Amino acid sequence: MKINKQEFNVNGLNYIVRSAIESDAKHLSELRLQIDGETENLDREPGEAFLDSQAFEQIIKTDAESPRNIFIVAEAHGRIVGFSRCEGTDLKRLRHKVEFGVGVLKEFWGYSIGKNLLKESIAWADSNGIKKISLHVLETNDKAAKLYEKFGFEIEGILKNDKFLSDGRYYNTIVMGRINNDSL
Repeated sequence: MKINKQEFNVNGLNYIVRSAIESDAKHLSELRLQIDGETENLDREPGEAFLDSQAFEQIIKTDAESPRNIFIVAEAHGRIVGFSRCEGTDLKRLRHKVEFGVGVLKEFWGYSIGKNLLKESIAWADSNGIKKISLHVLETNDKAAKLYEKFGFEIEGILKNDKFLSDGRYYNTIVMGRINNDSL
């Protein structure tokens, strides 16, 4: 599905949040690779599970046509600096929910880009009959966990020793979910 373009000005940065389009594919491939190298909060090491332009074109096309998927980007200074995606399924027992993921370039942290991508994703979900949004967050990513809690996400469980990071230690993953009680 698609959303209407939204404009933001936070801490002097003007940016827009809009639906991804197929011509974004090359930039998204490069962006995802860069973000994977900037933080250990995500699942991948740089280059792992690499998606090229063609793969992103297909994802964008599929998401635009699916009533249970949305792919949105944040654009500043004419370039994509972040993205989020909600992905659902057609399985009858699970089609009431979507999985949420987000990534923002480190140089653009502090401008509420992740927050505004999340807000737009929640608004889309609520207006399209999605009853539950699920996500995973690394236990050390307090800022993200607190943001999710502000938007109604609750801790549903802990995946113990779920991630092995560069410091040679294992870390837990927090499973969070937000239920839209208005649509139950």
